[in-house]
Amino acid sequence: STLCHKCYNLPSQLHLVYERLLRAEQRGEVLSQELLKVLGQLQNRSIAPSNLTISNSSALLEERVLRRLLPSQPNAHIYLPHLKEHEGSLKPIVHLGQRRTGVSLVLGVPTVHRQKQSYLVNTLQSLLYDLSTAERKDIVIVVFVAETNATFVNAVVQTVQTNLPDAVRSGVIEVISPSPHYYPDFSNLKETFGDPKERVRWRTKQNLDYSFLMLYAQSKGTYYVQLEDDIVAKQGFFQSMKKYIAQVLSEEWLFLEFSQLGFIGKLFRTSDLPMIVEFFLMFHKDKPIDWLLDHILWVKVCNPEKDLKHCNNEKARLKRAYKPSLFQHVGLHSSLPGKIQNLKDKDFGNQVLFKGHYNPPAELSSSLEKYLSHTLERAYNGDDFFWGLTPKRGDYILITFTTPQAVKGYFFRSGNIETNGDRFYNTTVEVLPNNNSVKEKVTKGELACCKTSSDGFVQIGSFKNGVAEGEVDGALGEIVAIRLLVHSDSDVWVLLSEVNHIHIIYK
Repeated sequence: STLCHKCYNLPSQLHLVYERLLRAEQRGEVLSQELLKVLGQLQNRSIAPSNLTISNSSALLEERVLRRLLPSQPNAHIYLPHLKEHEGSLKPIVHLGQRRTGVSLVLGVPTVHRQKQSYLVNTLQSLLYDLSTAERKDIVIVVFVAETNATFVNAVVQTVQTNLPDAVRSGVIEVISPSPHYYPDFSNLKETFGDPKERVRWRTKQNLDYSFLMLYAQSKGTYYVQLEDDIVAKQGFFQSMKKYIAQVLSEEWLFLEFSQLGFIGKLFRTSDLPMIVEFFLMFHKDKPIDWLLDHILWVKVCNPEKDLKHCNNEKARLKRAYKPSLFQHVGLHSSLPGKIQNLKDKDFGNQVLFKGHYNPPAELSSSLEKYLSHTLERAYNGDDFFWGLTPKRGDYILITFTTPQAVKGYFFRSGNIETNGDRFYNTTVEVLPNNNSVKEKVTKGELACCKTSSDGFVQIGSFKNGVAEGEVDGALGEIVAIRLLVHSDSDVWVLLSEVNHIHIIYK
């Protein structure tokens, strides 16, 4: 009879949970509006005398905003009572970043210590791979080091700083970690669903990790995307996501799915995050996070008096799946010790490994030894990528036009989405002017655009983050040849995935 009594009261209990979620959702909308208003005031402030002053004033204002809004955050202290013992235990430690806000997309990338291989740098390079300058200004990638071991946290910070300095400097990437007092004691967790104690601990901590990251991200942009530290992104993912959001903007949904694997690629409105986090925290010890997300849908739209089919149809309205998938899981070793994950998204498809362009007729030569059939000729003609063995100082790629060309710009991309580390490092772009008088002017320092090189060549640019692009000064006149010159030994092979001589003016 006790069981029946509980069943009888279930609808009313669910109604109470729904009301609580609704209040959290409304509170989240108010918070977002208040934050946007304050951040707008910050952006409109007059320019301070120095960058240091701007940075400090931004940090102080953000600190005041967070302090004022923290009492209105999801009731973390109710679900995690140990937080009351240490003031500031919910406050993130920001190791790297420029406190960027007001972007369209906030990408959350939690990372933890793995017994085997770390995929973090490759994941970040994949996300940044083909973002345009405008896209880089409209996105922030938050790396959450979900550990309290200071040695490990500092090692991750150093790795990101060393491998992606420009992304950190510009504010595209932030690295945060939790307070040492954020996590509760995991030793007394109840084993449920047949999971061993270690797995229960792992999934419970994951719930807390995602919740912490979502709380930090909610004030930084319009949409939040949950990712993992062992994925690869499809080229053009940013534009694909924005276009799809625009298509469904006026419709009712709780999240959009840009991958079919677990929690990867789930996109939420940041205004919904307080409600979602409150639910996750409420049941963080009970179930895995993907189950909890499904339960939110159940609470929102399922009628206990209707059948399962009706419930599933209603839930489907609140989640929209985009195809093909934009994110693929590549990690083999799970963050759960000893677990091997061969998870692959069948809807991801194949990656574009090179991009072809029409280039003018030319003779091609290189001191680099090609790998298999990946020749320079095929790359230049847009049929493949060029893959060469480890470059040494003095190695080159030479493109000699059949007839001199009026070149207005150039674009070279090294590496590709799957082999992003095989780039040109410390390599310059040089041109050979057709007019000898131009060479003399460069030698005398009379042309500010360029520096003299060897063999009559003029240095006009260099590779940065695997890409060399720029305009060719009209004062150089017609160009006989373009050369890529390597200035130091490399530790890796090199892959040239895109060659484009922009705005060739034909006679």
